[in-house]
Amino acid sequence: MIRKNLGEEYSPMYFLGALGAGGTAVTFFMFLMFMTPYDTPIPTYEAMMALMTGEGPLIAVLVGAAMAGILFFLALHLRLLVWNIREYRQFRRTEAFARLRRSNQEVALMAIPLTLAMTINAGFIVGAVFVPGLWNVVEYLFPLAMLAFLAVGAFALVIYSRFLARLFTEGDFDFTGNNNLSQLLAVFAFAMIAVGLAAPGAMSENLAINAAGIFFSLTFAALALVLGLVMFVLGFKSTLRYGIAEAASPSLWIAIPILTLLGIAFIRHQMGLHHGFGAPLNEAMLFVFTSLVLGAQLVFGLIGYVVMKKLGYFRDYIHGEKKSPVSYALICPGVALVVFSWFFINLGLVSNGVVEQFSVAYFALLAPVVYLQVVTIATLFRLNRKLLRAEPATEGASQQA
Repeated sequence: MIRKNLGEEYSPMYFLGALGAGGTAVTFFMFLMFMTPYDTPIPTYEAMMALMTGEGPLIAVLVGAAMAGILFFLALHLRLLVWNIREYRQFRRTEAFARLRRSNQEVALMAIPLTLAMTINAGFIVGAVFVPGLWNVVEYLFPLAMLAFLAVGAFALVIYSRFLARLFTEGDFDFTGNNNLSQLLAVFAFAMIAVGLAAPGAMSENLAINAAGIFFSLTFAALALVLGLVMFVLGFKSTLRYGIAEAASPSLWIAIPILTLLGIAFIRHQMGLHHGFGAPLNEAMLFVFTSLVLGAQLVFGLIGYVVMKKLGYFRDYIHGEKKSPVSYALICPGVALVVFSWFFINLGLVSNGVVEQFSVAYFALLAPVVYLQVVTIATLFRLNRKLLRAEPATEGASQQA
């Protein structure tokens, strides 16, 4: 059973638990996206049912397992989302919330639109895979999806504009306490909105929807890039001067999901420009681009791992007694690296003939990706047990009752 009524102990960073569960659902969708045949931009219910009923029991089991993974983690995402919304509404009435609104940690509120944008992304995936005939009316759904993402984007802009307005007018940004990269959480949120808006831009057959999706996606991507550059420099400077804040050290990995989201958004832009505007699709440049993104992710991953290992973060906060909702920030980089590795292997290598699909080399490249997926899922479950599970009543309390 999940803990309830945390009050002042609650933090908006708990939303990252719901975010991680939604992202994990996407990792299972990658198997269907890149390893199954279909005639639409993404896998659909009809294509999956054809595989499960006409390609033999082994294929049926594998496709069914991937679909079950999507459903399970979407259900977990929704459960944690509802829990977070309820706890957050109570938290808003506490003095702790007022203190948060007067500090650098106000940026944690950006975890809310970030998670809501993930809900829309995951919902679209589930609709395509589980709803019969959805793709026949998808052109009517694309404008609705865009409006939903724009609503979340407006919500995010309101939260962040209020934060910036306070900093600009009062000048009370705490550079001493900025010795981490947690301010990039806002960049993460805007990148999530950008990749969501890029989907109609990539897949719609209506040129107006195609263009609008790309335009709004580029707008939020540009905001993420500019803001990311500023906040990365500020956080890196404070970290070098004061040393990394131990509890916030997972923020060193936040660049990994940001790179995944912006990378997929720009790939979608290219796909949209190709079929909507007739722009040529350069597969060789896809290899260069996916290599650049994945290489940068591996560098950030290595640096963050070395630092957190030296601090004993994994020992204390994952396997030990220390507790912090910021630990959920470890799930998003694992999910993001898994997802973008699929893009690199299939769009960067397979599409250019470097690796043959379903060859020994193909599965050898996928092996560490699947291993990382398993480790990420195990870590999510461990954190859920540690941070969310209600403590059993003590013996004395039971006797008194």
